[in-house]
Amino acid sequence: MGTIGVGILSRLWHTGFILFDKYLGDALYAAMIYALLRIFWQKAHVALPAMLLVTAIELFQLTRIPAQLLANEHFALQVVGRLLGTQLSFLDLLAYGVGVGCIYLMDSRIRSKRSLEPEEVATIYP
Repeated sequence: MGTIGVGILSRLWHTGFILFDKYLGDALYAAMIYALLRIFWQKAHVALPAMLLVTAIELFQLTRIPAQLLANEHFALQVVGRLLGTQLSFLDLLAYGVGVGCIYLMDSRIRSKRSLEPEEVATIYP
């Protein structure tokens, strides 16, 4: 929930710092996709499928369908168009990679700590 909240906040509260105003939300969006895949697909390696999914969504913008949804008179379709985005950006893809990479590293670290034996944990964390 925090990921979604901070991502929305980065879109609503403008600081004038483009990394926060634009790309933090993109990175968090990709991290959220990773987390959702990780919840429903208990495999340890979901970074590649997460990146493929956000890349597919970004490339889908080339169809202009999200832009048409954004221009639709129905509010629900406008929201979907906004969520999908309307302009392909390679910087967005870079931000997605950063988001997926960061959450993958955190996930890997958590998994490695869980795999330690109890006596090993006591040695590392007295």
